[in-house]
Amino acid sequence: MTDFNLKKIKEKILAGERLTFEDGMTLFQSNDLLTIGKLAHHVRLKKNGLKTYFTMNQHINPTNICRNDCLFCAFYRKEGQDGAYRMSLETVRQKVLERIEEPITEIHIVGGLDDGLPYDYYIDVVHVVKELRPQVNIKAYTAVEIAYLAERSGKSWAQVLDDLIEAGLNAMPGGGAEVFSERVKRKLFMDKLSADEWLKIHKIAHQKGIRTNATMLYGHIEKDEEKVEHLLKLRQAQDESDGFLTFLPLLFHPENTRMSRLPMATGVEDLKHIAISRLMLDNFDHIKAYWVMLGKDMAQIALSFGADDIDGSVVEERIYHMAGAQSSQMLTRQQLKNIITECGFEPVERNALYQSVDTETATVNQI
Repeated sequence: MTDFNLKKIKEKILAGERLTFEDGMTLFQSNDLLTIGKLAHHVRLKKNGLKTYFTMNQHINPTNICRNDCLFCAFYRKEGQDGAYRMSLETVRQKVLERIEEPITEIHIVGGLDDGLPYDYYIDVVHVVKELRPQVNIKAYTAVEIAYLAERSGKSWAQVLDDLIEAGLNAMPGGGAEVFSERVKRKLFMDKLSADEWLKIHKIAHQKGIRTNATMLYGHIEKDEEKVEHLLKLRQAQDESDGFLTFLPLLFHPENTRMSRLPMATGVEDLKHIAISRLMLDNFDHIKAYWVMLGKDMAQIALSFGADDIDGSVVEERIYHMAGAQSSQMLTRQQLKNIITECGFEPVERNALYQSVDTETATVNQI
């Protein structure tokens, strides 16, 4: 290793010392991907050994009608626009029943901010899923959706979360964070939450016992310093509440968006974001390489660059596929295991809360 600054970072990591903003900038600006990956793999092995997590899950996106106008989104439509849809509660019910015989332990629910739906609809979606699958973990609604529901109902963020918890919510996805940068927010997603608002909603969820994920969208107009600040804000929030389960670096897919002129991030950039996230987020247990977003091959490589989770079976993912993703819509349990074992890791089936699932007895155990 010839880069003196990377040598200093290596010394810190081996000594268990926390990396700084300057260290994060050094990592992003370095071209020594293999050294960065090796350091991230060291941390990954220290935290989780060869264990690599996956889950049997189902995605339900109840509506893609959204009042926001984010430049990077290929999923949303306006009312009456070609491709717009809104599921009835009966359709949601049928989506769950279609997979009722499958060993699903997590149902992931996110959608648009649809002014044509009442507040109770969003609560009832969770009720319907819980009624049909009382044993599953329901991971539903981003912080952006929680804030929207509070505005629609006149309730506080905490009251909305209470209503959802009563309906059956027990985890939250990490979407809607994008990049914690006012500059990027003004240009790409003016109507969404500020960094402080997003973090505050997750903190309230953590206080109520709801574990959540965290994300960062990369590969658009963000700068390295904005990404480092994003990671540091997440790390500080985790120090305070210890409620985040995992972190997902989300690759921006420009196809079918109004930013389609931008090139997609390279595989080198994908691996660098996984690895740097693992190194900077020392208080996060898990880093996820989302196979739907990266593709199966890149997700496998990412397991040696700091990632210890590849997500799950998914079943009908819409958001990334509407942005041009070419990956499969779903994978079987055996396919997920094969992806992991083919590159020398140990597959561990989990639920949304990272409790291991015993497929023989259908019971869960704390990891």
